[in-house]
Amino acid sequence: MLSGSDTGIGHALAKYLDSLGFVVFAGVLNKDGPGAEELRRSCSQRLSVLQLDITSTTQVKEAYLAVSEKVQNAGLWGVVNNAGILGFPADGELLPMSTYRHCMEVNFFGAVEVSKTFLPLLRKSQGRLVNMSSMAGGIPLPRYAAYGASKAALSMFSGVMRQELSKWGIKVTAIHPSGFRTGIEGTAEQWEKQEKELMENLPADTRQAYGEEYLLGLRNYLLQLPSQCAPDLSPVLGAVLHALLARRPRGLYTPGKGAYVPLCIFCCFPLWFYDFF
Repeated sequence: MLSGSDTGIGHALAKYLDSLGFVVFAGVLNKDGPGAEELRRSCSQRLSVLQLDITSTTQVKEAYLAVSEKVQNAGLWGVVNNAGILGFPADGELLPMSTYRHCMEVNFFGAVEVSKTFLPLLRKSQGRLVNMSSMAGGIPLPRYAAYGASKAALSMFSGVMRQELSKWGIKVTAIHPSGFRTGIEGTAEQWEKQEKELMENLPADTRQAYGEEYLLGLRNYLLQLPSQCAPDLSPVLGAVLHALLARRPRGLYTPGKGAYVPLCIFCCFPLWFYDFF
C-alpha cells in the first residue's frame, strides 16, 4: 500500500511495482483525477486505486478496511508513506505559520496516522514500513525550514519505529532522496497563492530587512528548481524495492547524486565547516 500515487515518485512506484507482479494498493488524493485514471488505464487488474487523503482520519480508516478485506488473513507486506508537500521554499522567518502547519500535517502527522492504522496488517506478515523522507530531513538546507522540519520529524519517527517494531519482525526504512523532478513543486496557481500569502503576512520591518529585490528573487529560485532536479526516478524506485524485498534492508537509503556527501560532511565535520560548505 502506498500513498501519494497521483504524481511523481508515488505514481512511478505504483506502475513499477505493478509491472514486477506486486499486488498494489495505490492511494491517491483524487480518485477521479488524471493520475488515478492513468493508473487504471495502464496498470494490471492487480492494482487497486484507493481514495486516500492522508490528513483525513475517515479516508485512512476506509482505506484500511478496503485493504483488509482484500488481503484477509495474509496480512499486508508493505506500507510506503510517500505522500508529501513541499511548501513555498523561502527563509524560515518569511514563511507564514500556515506553511509550517500544513507541512507537518501532511508530511508527518499524515504518515504517522497511516503507519499506526496499517501496522496490525504488517504485524501479521512481518512486513515492511517505508517512509519517504528527504535529504532536507537529514541535513539543514536553507529555504526548507518548514519542509525540512516535517521530514526530519518523519525520519526520527522511522528510527524509533525501526527499534520498537523489530520484536515483531517488522523492518522500517527511511528514504532520503536528493533532488528529483517529482511534481511536488506544484502548479503556478498554487505558488502564486502561497507567494501572495507570504507577502501579505510580512511585517514591514522584516520586508525592509530582506529587501524587495531578495523577495522577488524567491520566485526565480522557484522557477529554476525543476532544472536542478534529476528527471530519472529509477534510483529512488530501486531503493524502495530493496527496502521492500531485501532480507536485511537498510535503515536509511540516500538515492540520487549529492544525497550522501552532504550527510557525511554534516555528520563527520564541525558544523561551521558544513555551514560554509
